[in-house]
Amino acid sequence: MSEARILVTRRWPEQVERHLQETYDVQLNADDRPLTAEELQAAFRDYDAVLPTVSDRITAEVMGAEPLKARLVGNFGVGFNHIDVEAAKARSLTVTNTPDVLTDCTADLAMTLLLVAARRAGEGERHLRAGEWTGWRPTHMMGAKVTDKTLGLVGFGRIGKAVARRAHYGFGMKIVYYDAYPADPDAVAAVGAVSCSSVEEVLERADFVSLHCPGTAENRHLINAERLSIMRPHAFLINTARGDIVEEAALVTALKAGTIAGAGLDVYEFEPKVSPELASLENVVLLPHLGSATEETRVAMGMRVAQNVRAFFAGESPPDRVA
Repeated sequence: MSEARILVTRRWPEQVERHLQETYDVQLNADDRPLTAEELQAAFRDYDAVLPTVSDRITAEVMGAEPLKARLVGNFGVGFNHIDVEAAKARSLTVTNTPDVLTDCTADLAMTLLLVAARRAGEGERHLRAGEWTGWRPTHMMGAKVTDKTLGLVGFGRIGKAVARRAHYGFGMKIVYYDAYPADPDAVAAVGAVSCSSVEEVLERADFVSLHCPGTAENRHLINAERLSIMRPHAFLINTARGDIVEEAALVTALKAGTIAGAGLDVYEFEPKVSPELASLENVVLLPHLGSATEETRVAMGMRVAQNVRAFFAGESPPDRVA
């Protein structure tokens, strides 16, 4: 067994935990509860590597532990906006993530939210379970057609491309997109995607808007009251990226006012807290951050972290280093 001491901040799939325990001195979080800032800071004093998840806020204060023992932050997830990367660099901490392995499952969930929101499926299930359904009638709970509509993507990276393929080939949707960086020309051509010059142009043209941009400081409140007002009244907003990309209060106002028809959300601005107003609305579908929540994907994410940990303690460059 390696002498490296490792803290896993939340419970991971059993297969991954066993794999780590076979090689390292691993401390698991048996209660699977969120660690406090004080507990996380103590971890940076006591362990050689800390393996956090999106629910852990790895701030400059947390990494300011003295004396600092940790050398590696092996994040379980592709997004790392919950980690102060600049502070990590300042303390010579290596930070890694888990790209690629959650692309398909997150894209699947984005399409799930799109379809459920469009066809009012969540609302319909609640209606039926409450015993309120009195039988079929022509005007009952009419939703929006998806086939042949226009899907607007804000971000055309791995997940955005995967959503575009599902929407175009599965539902004949037309694809428009905006990305701050040049998109893969083969991926663009494959779905006949049309590049837009701005986020605003995507919002103006799309019947459904799906967000696939990183949760950076620049993207905080990217979708705000002004931009929501640009969307079509029959349009739907889908977010499986990061919660604070959308200004939640502005979205509530837009949904109440009918500025947009509906939304499908898997992530939230103040996660895990969700606005009671948002939760009370029927024209929004709410899921508890399930984008990568399949057994296959969560195991693959954990094994990806393990690969980075192995490389780091072998004196190699971790394959998924972000800092």
